[in-house]
Amino acid sequence: MASKRRPSSTDTSQAASSAEPTWRVMHADARDAVAELRDGSVDCVVTSPPYWRQRDYGYDGQLGNEADPNAYVARLVELFAEIRRVLNTTGTVWLNLGDKYHNGRLMGMPWRVALALQDEGWWLRADVIWHKPNAMPSSVKNRPTVDHEYLFLLTRGEQYYYDADAIREPHVTFSEASRMKGGRKHFGVRGGTPEIGKNSGNVNMHDARWDQAFHPAGRNRRTVWSIPLSKNRDAHFAVFPQRLVEICLRAGCPAGGTVLDPFMGTGTTGRVALGMGLGFIGIDRSEEYCDIARRHLQAASDAAKS
Repeated sequence: MASKRRPSSTDTSQAASSAEPTWRVMHADARDAVAELRDGSVDCVVTSPPYWRQRDYGYDGQLGNEADPNAYVARLVELFAEIRRVLNTTGTVWLNLGDKYHNGRLMGMPWRVALALQDEGWWLRADVIWHKPNAMPSSVKNRPTVDHEYLFLLTRGEQYYYDADAIREPHVTFSEASRMKGGRKHFGVRGGTPEIGKNSGNVNMHDARWDQAFHPAGRNRRTVWSIPLSKNRDAHFAVFPQRLVEICLRAGCPAGGTVLDPFMGTGTTGRVALGMGLGFIGIDRSEEYCDIARRHLQAASDAAKS
């Protein structure tokens, strides 16, 4: 992998020792702030931009308040051109977006953004369904109640950092008994052991069914993640759950890397990053949220040192 570089902190406190994770909060427009960062200085981006026509944050020119959905998409594409510049060549982006009904029609906003980014050269590697088991109830009677959002995994190119073993999940398809004695039935091979290298396209260089049924750490994570919304006493609405961020960072950020959230809110991504020994750069236009984030990040930094 390319060597890591971190921007120095000019807006907040920073860890005293170079061995400790650093953090930085920037009170600014996301595009302006990202433009100040150095090329290749970020290893992973985990972010949830304001959704289109979802909430008024009370300032002029805010992202998400555009009358035209295409204008919203264009602004995100413009921002992500800067993010692409600061992202390490092997870095990952985890982009959370929710959809919107407008005049009774589902607008498909997450996919409009994802496909527009793909058209600009981003590699769309996965679309994860974030299922929210505690989603707000709905009074609609002419369609299902929405209880999911999207999480897109984007990269600059074909080669990128991804640790599948760090986010494996428990086996559910095969019982212990079937794994121990049912190999012939399930795999059609002698003794239940699949041929090594049978599936040359598999990243682990063996039959993918072996990985599914026998890998001691569990099966490869699927693309539907059921994670409840989190509540934050500092915000007036449900926030990005820490568990969601943790999965993204465990899979997509190398040890000692730097994480960027250009729409950090109260700093959830940063708290998780610091707790994992990663550096963090957070950006937000809200001065109130920046102040809250600084308190949270300082507390997380202090806890990481103890």
